[in-house]
Amino acid sequence: MDLARWTREVRPIAIALGLVLVVRTVVAEPYQVPSPSMVPTLLTGDELIGSKFAYGFSKYSLPIGTLPDFEGRLLDRAPQRGDVIVFRLPRDPATTYVKRLIGLPGDRIQMQKGRLYINGTLVPRREVGPYEGGTLYVETLPTVDGGGREHELIESSDDDRYDETSVYEVPARHYFMMGDNRDNSLDSRIAAADGGVGFVPLENLVARADRLLMSSDPSVGWFDVSHWGHAFRLDRFFARIN
Repeated sequence: MDLARWTREVRPIAIALGLVLVVRTVVAEPYQVPSPSMVPTLLTGDELIGSKFAYGFSKYSLPIGTLPDFEGRLLDRAPQRGDVIVFRLPRDPATTYVKRLIGLPGDRIQMQKGRLYINGTLVPRREVGPYEGGTLYVETLPTVDGGGREHELIESSDDDRYDETSVYEVPARHYFMMGDNRDNSLDSRIAAADGGVGFVPLENLVARADRLLMSSDPSVGWFDVSHWGHAFRLDRFFARIN
């Protein structure tokens, strides 16, 4: 094959790949949920779409590695308390996590007897009922406008390992993340030095999780044809993430 013909055939493929890369860097990118730490909001096997432009762009915005090292964000927009956020793990930026934003810069966060306190104020929650060995609650996080922002969470008990903590003071340009499955989440309650998440720097935010694309039970294999009817959670397809 001569070079001119090879170039003509390869060019459309290169353009298509380039467009995909631009879209996944600037607009949106899919992420697979690998663990139950965000149940009931996100289930293991959910595939979500993250809005890359929601908070602007950092050195971690490129889906195939990192952009040239720089501090801060381009077109920076502040995240809101209660957002479900995809971010790079501070102690291992090659690893991607998804958690809920609980603490903003300057906040004081504490757990007492399984209850969340923000800046010394108890965060309201109401019990909904039992949920797979735990209890389902609706928690109302404080918002700037005073209206509050509701989301569901699960507690196995109010006396678990991280249900009683000291006060975490969130540094400037950092955020405090927690999982909605409160007793089964490796999050900002555990310091990075102890194998946890710790405070998440502004630069590590990648995307806001806005909507599910699809959801499937990871315990059902592709060759387990007889169980395909139960594998796909059709009611979660294209569902909005609260």
